[in-house]
Amino acid sequence: MMNASSIAVVTGANGFVGSHLVDLLLEKNFTVRCIVRKSSDLKWLNEKNVEIIDSGLQNKEGLRKAFKDASYIFHVAGVVKSKKPEGYFEGNVENTKFILETALEFKDSLKRILIVSSQTATGPSLNGIPVDEKTICKPITTYGRSKFQQEELAKRYFDQLPITICRAPAVYGERDTEIFIFFKTFASGLMTTIGLDIKTISLIHVTDLVNGFLLAALTDKATGEIYFISSEEYYTWEQIGKVTSEVMKMKPFSVKVPHSVVYFIAVIAQFFALFSSKPATLNIEKAKDITRNAWTCSAQKAIKDLGYKQNISIEEGIRRTVEWYKMMKWL
Repeated sequence: MMNASSIAVVTGANGFVGSHLVDLLLEKNFTVRCIVRKSSDLKWLNEKNVEIIDSGLQNKEGLRKAFKDASYIFHVAGVVKSKKPEGYFEGNVENTKFILETALEFKDSLKRILIVSSQTATGPSLNGIPVDEKTICKPITTYGRSKFQQEELAKRYFDQLPITICRAPAVYGERDTEIFIFFKTFASGLMTTIGLDIKTISLIHVTDLVNGFLLAALTDKATGEIYFISSEEYYTWEQIGKVTSEVMKMKPFSVKVPHSVVYFIAVIAQFFALFSSKPATLNIEKAKDITRNAWTCSAQKAIKDLGYKQNISIEEGIRRTVEWYKMMKWL
């Protein structure tokens, strides 16, 4: 397994998921090195006992410094929003190639490289049936295609490096800024659901997710395997709204937004993003994503192979998340 002085390298350590993984590794007595960009906001890493390497992911010297004597590499960094398609492939495929090529120089000391992928690499559920590791990948967005290509690239190194790929579904929790928009809208008195039909999702609290990553990294059997690290339960947005209503002690006005309106807003937002330095939060590809009936995946393989389980219920997860947002004055 590991000893107290094992060195773990985390890419994307300053982000939402990466910073929670750093917290878990420190709690488990790992020595933690964080690869970030010079321009990265380090607010979630401040005051923590970590070594910061601000080389980014395409600087071989920086990567060599990070990987020297390391036992574990957790590649969490990725591009989830980009104005141009190339941005996704550079951020998710090219950067992974730099990491794996450099890791080959240290393969004798590396026990595991864990690559964080996404359910978008597989695509949405088919006829309401949750996807699993055997499902043929049919990504529906450029982001999903870039994550699928990242996985395909990683597989080409399976015979040379001890790699495990973990796919995440929708993730929420303290420090999140994406699903936070749902809570923010809710706090303003509005509960918006997409489409007139019922939408079902796998939704995992970030603590369960990073626990799953660590189990996958420490389990010998997981080498050369792919796992969905997900909630064991599936949720509808109505269910999530009901729990949020109980936690926040408010009953918002409920609005169902037809798919056609979602696409219309996406087109407008994407047009205005042309004049901005930042990509639109809702664009046509995101609209494709959120109008699917089900984004559910099965965690059964991780449960069987890794001893993984969902510890945080939707009720506890939403309560913790909302309390944190309030403490930080985000809500």
